[in-house]
Amino acid sequence: MNGFARKLEFAKLTPPQFVQLLETLHMLGTAGAGIELSSLTTQALVDVVAQASREQLKALAEHPQLRAVFLDEIFRRMSEHFRPDRAEHVDIVVSWRFPDGAGEDGYDRFQTVIEDGLCVSSTDLTRTPDTTITLAVDDFIRMATGNAAVATMFVTGKVKVKGEYAPAVRFSNYFDIPKPNGIE
Repeated sequence: MNGFARKLEFAKLTPPQFVQLLETLHMLGTAGAGIELSSLTTQALVDVVAQASREQLKALAEHPQLRAVFLDEIFRRMSEHFRPDRAEHVDIVVSWRFPDGAGEDGYDRFQTVIEDGLCVSSTDLTRTPDTTITLAVDDFIRMATGNAAVATMFVTGKVKVKGEYAPAVRFSNYFDIPKPNGIE
């Protein structure tokens, strides 16, 4: 799957073609064909996002099924890339809100808890958040894969924070995210 993703030239695809390709790959995975988006390495996922245009990522974010797949995949991988040595003495609960979602209030919601050297993300929203971060799904996908400058997203207002601001600003420092290939 990673080799297949590396050979594709995403820039040549229109946003609907990009979505159709990802939709087909997801369908093959759910059908048990052995081709699954979740089997992409994080590096391959980062590279796919790096090659995708803003319009392609917006189209992905507007597709209810792929939106959910990509959000679930990114949050699933957070614990794999968490660096406890960078988060010593950090205990935070971050709630995430993504507008235009399927939730009752029009948001997709996740919660990330970092405590006792562990990082767990889920749709379980039982903890009281220290901070709540609201941003568009396409911006989150770019930011979470290292394809957008976090500071710029805060300064330009693409990221809205309610509650403690410091945990939101420091959050990405707690993870070791691969850089897109060709970017140092």
